[in-house]
Amino acid sequence: MPRKKYTAEFKTKMVLSILQGDKEFNVICSENDLNPSMVRKWKQDFLKNAHLAFGIDSERKAVQRKEDDLKKKNDQMLKTIGQLTLERDFLQDCFCQAGEAIPQIPEYDSKG
Repeated sequence: MPRKKYTAEFKTKMVLSILQGDKEFNVICSENDLNPSMVRKWKQDFLKNAHLAFGIDSERKAVQRKEDDLKKKNDQMLKTIGQLTLERDFLQDCFCQAGEAIPQIPEYDSKG
């Protein structure tokens, strides 16, 4: 007979029921047709890794802050690009209306 697999949500629910103490450990195991030694292992694993629940949340918040900062910088750069494009187009129109040639800007060489 294949082993039954339990979801993380189910295991968490069982362990929290045990920790809350509303029912006896053996009662919870028998009501849910669970092996007590397996549930003890779930409880040990849960308690051993409980600190990760808070670490993940703070890491997620740090990542979200970085993402928000990058979005702000990106929005600012797009705004600057838009402003510069408007200014360039305006100046090009001024040169055209004055009948002057539009000055060429030399290419930027990143090699120095």
